[in-house]
Amino acid sequence: MGVLENKARARTFYKYLSKVYDEINPLVWNEEMRDEAIELLDLDADDRVLDVGCGTGFATEGLLEHVDTIYGLDQSPHQLSRAFEKFGKLGRVRYHMGDAERLPFKDDSFDAVWSSGSIEYWPNPVDALEEARRITKPGGKVLIVGPDYPNSSIFQKVADAIMLFYDEEEADRMFREAGFEEFEHHIQQSMPGSPRAITTIAEVPE
Repeated sequence: MGVLENKARARTFYKYLSKVYDEINPLVWNEEMRDEAIELLDLDADDRVLDVGCGTGFATEGLLEHVDTIYGLDQSPHQLSRAFEKFGKLGRVRYHMGDAERLPFKDDSFDAVWSSGSIEYWPNPVDALEEARRITKPGGKVLIVGPDYPNSSIFQKVADAIMLFYDEEEADRMFREAGFEEFEHHIQQSMPGSPRAITTIAEVPE
C-alpha cells in the first residue's frame, strides 16, 4: 500500500495541495480529457450524478454543463472549502463530506457516478467500486479515472510507494470483483510523455 493510500495522510496531503491544486491539475488531467470522459456517460439534464472525490470541483464544473444538479462528495474539508468558493453552498452542487468506501446514500440513488483522481487514494478500491455500483440504478453508468501504471521500472517503484497505480488487467480484476460485468477502458494523456490516465466506464447490471 502506498503512503497516500491512508485516509489520514491523504487528508493532510490535500490540506496543502488544495491551495495549488487547480494550477497543477491541468498538467496531468485537463479540460479536454475531462470533457472526453464525460461524453462517455451520455448524460441527460435531469440525471442524478454523484462526483466521488470531487475535490475543488474541476470535474464538477464540466458535469454541470450536462446536468442540472451535481452531488459532490469528498473526505477533505480543505478541498470542499475551495469548491464552496467556486459554486457556493446553496447552488447547483449538493455537497457531502464522506468516504468513498462507505457512501452515505441509499441503494439505486443515482443515474451515474463519476470519480476522477480519487481511486488512487482508496485503501480498498474494490469496496469503493461496490459502493458505487450499489448506489447507481441498474443500467446506470459508473466512470472511474485513475493513474495508468507507468512503463518504466524506476517509475513503477516510485508509483508503488506513493499510491495506487494500475493497468487494464488490474482494472479488469477490480471491476469484476466489484460485481460489474460490462466495462471498457480508455487511456488518456494530456501530451506525449505526460502521465497517462486510465478511464473506465462500467454499466451497472440489471
